[in-house]
Order: sequence, then structure tokens, then C-alpha cells
Amino acid sequence: MVGIILATHGGFSEGILQSGSMIFGDQPNVAAVTLMPENGPADVRAKMEEAVASFDDPDQVLILVDLWGGTPFNQANGLINGHEDTWAIVAGLNLPMLIDAYGARFDESATAHQIAAQISGSAKDGVKIYPQSLEPAPAEAAPAAAASNVPQGAIPEGTVLGDGHIK
Repeated sequence: MVGIILATHGGFSEGILQSGSMIFGDQPNVAAVTLMPENGPADVRAKMEEAVASFDDPDQVLILVDLWGGTPFNQANGLINGHEDTWAIVAGLNLPMLIDAYGARFDESATAHQIAAQISGSAKDGVKIYPQSLEPAPAEAAPAAAASNVPQGAIPEGTVLGDGHIK
């Protein structure tokens, strides 16, 4: 089973762990790591290392952090060195993401990478605005073919091919 570390500034990780338990029940192989004002980066890293050591499968670890570039992320990023093939970090921790991660672990063959890819969508979908009129309009992709007057799929007459001779 993929182990999950919830690493955040302040008590957020403990609070979201409790919220997740209220919805999904207590989960094995999940640890909350907090960065408190009296802690330094080395303290956070040590807590993460303790969490990994407590997991049933320390080869499959998913680290969910609150903020990209913050101390929990930076320490996770250093810790993942050498484990990039089996561990993953996802920033922007929210409750829909955590619930999705818990559900994904029912598939015993699921990897940390697979779960990380899956929960990204639920994390983004969990952000909504009400009233809906305040939601930003979806960005429209510019049609690539309309941006160019060059014919697509045809080689222009007189193009040099292969041996350098005009065909």
C-alpha cells in the first residue's frame, strides 16, 4: 500500500488528516508532518524520514504538501532524491485530493506515481466558486492550423530531399 505523508505549515496536516478520517475512516500508512514556528527545515525532514520508516512499503511514498516551494515541499524534494522512480510529490493539498488518494489505495497494485497523476484532477475540480458567475471563463485554445498559411502535410515544390537533388 502506498504510504502518504501530509506535510504542511502549522497544524493544517493534522487537521486535514482528522477531516479525512471523518469521511474515509482511519487510514494506515498515513502520517501528518507539521512545520511549526519553532521548527527548522531539518526538523521537517527528520519527521518525514520517521514517517517513511513507519510505512509498510517504504518504496511507494506519496508526499502531499500545502505549498509548492515552501519548506515542507523543499524538504520532500530533497528526500525524494534517489526515489524519483517510485515516490511522488503533489503540492496544493486539499480535502478532495486526500479523499481521492485514499480511495485509489484500495487498488493494491496502484503506485505512488499513478495516484499522484489521478489526484491532480480531483484537487483542481475541488476548487469551485459560488455564485457560478464568478467562475473564470475556460481558456480557449487557439487553432494551430489557422495560425499558419503554410499547407499542412504537403512538401512544397522545389524542396531538397535526401540526396540534395531537386526531385
